[in-house]
Amino acid sequence: MEMAPINPVGEKDTSLPQQQWDWNPQKNLDSAPRLRQHPQEPPTEVLELRVSPDPASQSLENLQGTEKLSAGLEEDSDKSHRSASEMPEPLQASDLWYCPDGSFVKKIIIRGYGLDKPKLGSHCRVLAFGSGLPEGWTELTMGLGPWREETWGELIEKCLESMCQGEEAELQIPGHSGPPVRLTLASFTQGQDSWELEASEKEALARQERTRGTELFRAGNPEGAARCYGRALRLLLTLPPPGSPERTILHANLAACQLLLGQPHLAAQNCDRVLEQEPGHLKALYRRGVAQAALGNLEKATADLKKVLAVDPKNRAAQEELGKVIFQGKKQDAGLAQGLRKMFG
Repeated sequence: MEMAPINPVGEKDTSLPQQQWDWNPQKNLDSAPRLRQHPQEPPTEVLELRVSPDPASQSLENLQGTEKLSAGLEEDSDKSHRSASEMPEPLQASDLWYCPDGSFVKKIIIRGYGLDKPKLGSHCRVLAFGSGLPEGWTELTMGLGPWREETWGELIEKCLESMCQGEEAELQIPGHSGPPVRLTLASFTQGQDSWELEASEKEALARQERTRGTELFRAGNPEGAARCYGRALRLLLTLPPPGSPERTILHANLAACQLLLGQPHLAAQNCDRVLEQEPGHLKALYRRGVAQAALGNLEKATADLKKVLAVDPKNRAAQEELGKVIFQGKKQDAGLAQGLRKMFG
């Protein structure tokens, strides 16, 4: 029986409803212009008759008029202040948020409202501009949908998780030379944190992620598949002991992706997790052997590949890989011998 290096399995994902949102900041500015249009009272002096009103009554009238005008100004000023406080407040260029994994820096252009942020299952209405993004208004569901497997999907999702409603932000991406990426989160519905989900809900979402990951892997997209497997694992890690048996499959599949992505160190770690639970897992032994060979650990690679062939002697993939490891070891030995001869000859 032969064992191919890669063999995950899968199913399909869901799409998302839409939500409308409208906001007109100009509606709060009506009160300010009216302040300048209060008519002034005519003067009390009548020059033709050369008659002046009683000084005491004139002072009283002037005082009352001043108090009325002052009260009107204070009232309109309060309305103006309230209106201004309801509008989004522009921030300074120093208002930056650094993504914990270092993938981007968010520069806040307009502050949003409230403290809530999108969570798993939130339906978001987003305005996006920038290189590689679907420009214009977009409807997205956090944690669900094929949009997350696009090259920009993970970036947008991580940014949205840090944004409030009405916020506008510009993303600074290391190594990105195109036009700046800009996002506006117009609105979103209430979602849930992963810890708020029932165990059955987490397992269902993890199965969807695994299925989607396998579809992407078979389509030649190991990077997108790795993101799906990683998200599925994060959901299952929060389950109470003994956890889900799906974790073993996900770690093995993730290792296959990481080998194709040139990440042998991570692949070896995921195989270790599989073999801790199932020491005889042939795919994990094979993939760890390949990873160790790529890291230059030829003895460890040889040991893993021989374990595979001890159980499945006709496994051609393991035979070929072991042959490469043996050849590489002989080449290293020959180089070492030649160096010793030069040193002592």
